[in-house]
Amino acid sequence: MMSMIQAVRRVALTLGLTLVAGDVWAQETRACPEGLPAETRCLSGQDVNGAWYWIAIPKAWNGSLVVHAHGCPRLKAPKPDDAVEDLQRFSVTVAEGFAWAGSNYRRSGFGVRSAAADTDNLRQIFWEKFGRPKRTLLHGQSWGANVAARTAELYGKDADGKSVYDGVILTNGVVAGGTRSYDFRADLRAVYQYYCGNHPAPGEPAYPLWQGLPVGSTLKNKDLDERLNACTGLGKPVAERTPQQAKALKNILAVTRIPERTLDSHLTWATFTFADIVNLRLGGKNPFSNEGVRYVGSDDDAALNRDVIRFAADPEGVRHLSEDSDLSGQLIVPTLTMHAIHDPTAFVELEHAFRDTVDRAGASTLLVQSFTDENEHSKLATPQYAALLRAMTAWIDQGTKPSPATLAAGCAEARATYGEACHFNVDYFPPSLSTRSYARQKPGLDSR
Repeated sequence: MMSMIQAVRRVALTLGLTLVAGDVWAQETRACPEGLPAETRCLSGQDVNGAWYWIAIPKAWNGSLVVHAHGCPRLKAPKPDDAVEDLQRFSVTVAEGFAWAGSNYRRSGFGVRSAAADTDNLRQIFWEKFGRPKRTLLHGQSWGANVAARTAELYGKDADGKSVYDGVILTNGVVAGGTRSYDFRADLRAVYQYYCGNHPAPGEPAYPLWQGLPVGSTLKNKDLDERLNACTGLGKPVAERTPQQAKALKNILAVTRIPERTLDSHLTWATFTFADIVNLRLGGKNPFSNEGVRYVGSDDDAALNRDVIRFAADPEGVRHLSEDSDLSGQLIVPTLTMHAIHDPTAFVELEHAFRDTVDRAGASTLLVQSFTDENEHSKLATPQYAALLRAMTAWIDQGTKPSPATLAAGCAEARATYGEACHFNVDYFPPSLSTRSYARQKPGLDSR
C-alpha cells in the first residue's frame, strides 16, 4: 500500500511542486506579500508535524538566515498563511539582505517546547533546501522571544556539540518564563472580580479564577467585552461613564498598573489563554498564586486585601509550566534584546528578570540589552531592527560586542535608509519585578 508521504510526493511531481526532506506537504513557490523588496523569492509549506511556514529570500541575499518565532500565543487553529503578517511586520529583515523563515507552529495555544521544536524544524527544512547559511539567527517577538530563547537552549547544538545558531535577537520579549511572566494577569482576575463580580457572573457556576474558564465554557470574546464594559464603562467616552464605572476602572488600573488601552487584552489573555494553559496543557493543575500578595493603590487597600479571592499554586502545575517555558539563562551564542520602556503588553521589568537569570547562569558576557522610549508592543521603529541585525552580524563576524550606545549610533545610520526616528535610551535599565511587581508587594518574587 502506498504511504501518505509517497502519495504526496506523487501529487507534488504531478503538480510540479518541490518536496524537501522533513516535509509532509509540498513546498510551493508563492507570490510575495506587499512590502518586500522587488524580486524577493517566497515559498510556503507544511512540516511533518503540521506546522505551516513561509520563507522569503531577497534577490540580493547576504547568505544569512533569520528564523522568526511569533508571539501571542494564538488560540485560533493554525492556517497556511498565518506567517505572512509577521513577514510583513518584520520585512526590514529581508530589506537588510537576510532570508526570513517563520512558522505558525503545529497547534494553537500555549506550549513553548512544542513551538521551539517547530521553530528548529523550520531551520532544518531551510538548511536541507538551500544549504547551511553563512549565519543563522533566531528572532523572537513577544511570547515568541520565550520560544526563540527556549529554541536556542533545547536545539542550539548539533550531535557533535557545535552551535547551529550564531545569534539570538529578542524584541519586546516575554523573557521571564511562564512561572513569573503571568502573575500580574492572575492578579488581574482576582482584582477584577473583587470590583466587578461578573466574571464569573452571579448565577453562573463558580470556578477558580486561575483556571481562566471552566472546561466546556461557551463564553466568547464579545461576551467578556460586554462584562468589562458593563463594570468599567471602558468602551464608552469618559464623560458617559457612571460614577460607579469610573471608580471601578480607576481602582483596577491603579492596583494592577495595566494601561487602560490594553486592559481588555490582558483580561482576555487572563481568561482564554489561562484556560488553554490550565485545562489543555497542565491537566487542570494551577501554576498561579496570589497568597501573601498585598495589593496597593486602591481607594481602600485594607478592604481589598481582606476580601479579594486568594489561591495557592499547585507545585505540579508550577513544575510543568516551568519545564515548558522557564529559561535557564545558559546562553551559548551572542544574544541581543530590545524592549520598549513603556510596552503596554510585555512589561519592561521582564528584562530585569532575564538579566538576573543569565547572570546566575554565568553567561552575561553573551547578553546585551537595549531599551527604547516607545510605548508600543508589536512593532517598534524600523531602523532599530536594522541596527540590531547589523550589530549582531559584526559581533558574530568580527567579535565586536555592541553596547546600547553603539546600537543607537547604528540606528542613526539606518535611519538614512528607513526614515523613521530612533528611540534608543542608552542610560535606562528597568527595575526588578519585585520592585514594581505589577502592583504586588511580595518579597522574593524575583527569586522564584
